[in-house]
Amino acid sequence: MAEAGKVAFIGLGVMGYPMAGHLKSKGWDVTVYNRTAAKVEAWLAEHGGTARPSPADAAAEADIVFTCVGNDDDLRAVVLGETGAFAGMRDGTILVDHTTTSAIVARECEAAAKTRGVGFLDAPVSGGQAGAENGVLTIMVGGAEASFERARPAMEAFGRTIMLMGPSGAGQLTKMVNQICIAGIVQGLSEALNFAVRAGLDAERAVEVISGGAAQSWQMENRAATMLAGKYDYGFAVDWMRKDLGICLDAAEENGARLPVTALVDQFYKHVQARGGNRFDTSSLMVLLTDD
Repeated sequence: MAEAGKVAFIGLGVMGYPMAGHLKSKGWDVTVYNRTAAKVEAWLAEHGGTARPSPADAAAEADIVFTCVGNDDDLRAVVLGETGAFAGMRDGTILVDHTTTSAIVARECEAAAKTRGVGFLDAPVSGGQAGAENGVLTIMVGGAEASFERARPAMEAFGRTIMLMGPSGAGQLTKMVNQICIAGIVQGLSEALNFAVRAGLDAERAVEVISGGAAQSWQMENRAATMLAGKYDYGFAVDWMRKDLGICLDAAEENGARLPVTALVDQFYKHVQARGGNRFDTSSLMVLLTDD
């Protein structure tokens, strides 16, 4: 397949690793950077491509630069630092950030991008590790429409639903809406499954019958069986969910939104962490109900 253009991908974690791989398999000329060299070596062995020793070096020849790191501070380091991506990017190129961050840092990066003559899109994703591996992520984007249209063909390598939500920060705010929904749904599902078991029902059959009605959700379809089996190693970790919910609660404090259920579920996840479940997936709220 002919190369579609030059891109850089910064951050080869559980999400970034397969996302960068999809770009390579779809014909893009991919240069990667990751703080942990072993991840880079593994990715190059699997996909080929090129690696560089800093984000600036990785970004130097790219038309589009992707980042997918841990949090606000990580993003600042790989984008705004002395050897960050902006330091190496050419005029007119675009940085697309797939990290889940605050809207504040997204707007900070967008303002810095303008002073350097480059574009910036905040573009957090939903779909978890499985969505990244299968190339079917949902991507919520904030930024200029012209930058969005130029970057969209590359995002289509790993995204199934890609939507421009508004100006800078709108992508991150939309991701907050997503996480608020998930928090309430997972807690409700946990309570329902625990109730079914304690009521003496065949919980799997109960899920089967109600999943055809109004109670159906992605969480029910994909996590109910594993929750009933007490297995919690299927993706997005509790530590990261608490980071995200903290961002949601901070934003709600700023805009006046009331998030009583989100705040409560955030504390439930804190209890999961206290039990050593930091790396459990988000469906592990169930452990607080089943452990007697």
